[in-house]
Amino acid sequence: MRASWTAVAMAAAAIGLISAMALAPAAGCDTGPLVFDLGMTGGMPDPGPADLAIVDLAGTIAPPPDAALPGRTLVWQDEFEGAAGQRPDPSHWSFDVGGDGWGNQQLEFTTARPENVSLDGNGHLAITARAEAYQGKSYTSGRINSLGHFTRAFGRFEARMQLPAGQGMWPAFWLLGNNQPAVGWPACGEIDIIENRGQEPNIVHGTVHGPGYSGGKGISAARTVAGAPLSAGFHVYAIEWFANLVVFSVDGNTYFTLTPQQLPAGTQWVFDHPFGVILDLAVGGNFVGSPDGTTTFPQTLLVDYVRIYEPQP
Repeated sequence: MRASWTAVAMAAAAIGLISAMALAPAAGCDTGPLVFDLGMTGGMPDPGPADLAIVDLAGTIAPPPDAALPGRTLVWQDEFEGAAGQRPDPSHWSFDVGGDGWGNQQLEFTTARPENVSLDGNGHLAITARAEAYQGKSYTSGRINSLGHFTRAFGRFEARMQLPAGQGMWPAFWLLGNNQPAVGWPACGEIDIIENRGQEPNIVHGTVHGPGYSGGKGISAARTVAGAPLSAGFHVYAIEWFANLVVFSVDGNTYFTLTPQQLPAGTQWVFDHPFGVILDLAVGGNFVGSPDGTTTFPQTLLVDYVRIYEPQP
């Protein structure tokens, strides 16, 4: 049965899911989105029936985050198996090469060199940021995307990753609308499944951007993950994406849900067409600030896998 977002929000508030609202820097392209700050150590399980309108607050127990999902159809994946130093599968990924700041005043030059993006020989993709002079920049790193190879609307998008650490590190796993060349950003839409400020070792951010709610007005939530820093081990970062609902989770715990009813008045829900996957590690920029004397290099974003499933039946 469908319910209004008002009912969901009331129920969520009743169980302590929504703890604060504040302003914080944007996930994708600029600074200061609208933030639902959910700094908590527990969370809801992933959503139940896919009738799109609500998260089932009663819920079911989430499957282990590092196991195949029972009853789900895996439609695309990369397990990053291969020899150390090998480039990621060219049938899955293309490199984004450049040093223009990527719209965020980032400080790195992203390359296609194995020194910055390659398999580590242990079943991981390593995106490595280095302090080095290169093409007029003081840092290098990497950014890859699936847009020319695979795009999809709706389903579960997840990655198991170990984050870097340190002031000015900005790892991200995000989606960009495949119509970006035709309509531009932010009309194409952007879903930032996870971003992290390296100086905030236990906090993850999930954000969406669209026309009228982009950059400093992106709609975002933050979650504090209890325990060791995110750089100390692997965690699963995911969304469940339906036609009128996007649900963000970490390690199977939901911390943010978004529906069209939550958008600013007069704006458009643009999460209705295929998006491609992007993995990158930025150095500096509006969201994180510059590295400082406490930041050590190299820093690496390790990706164990990326898996995409059909929507939950």
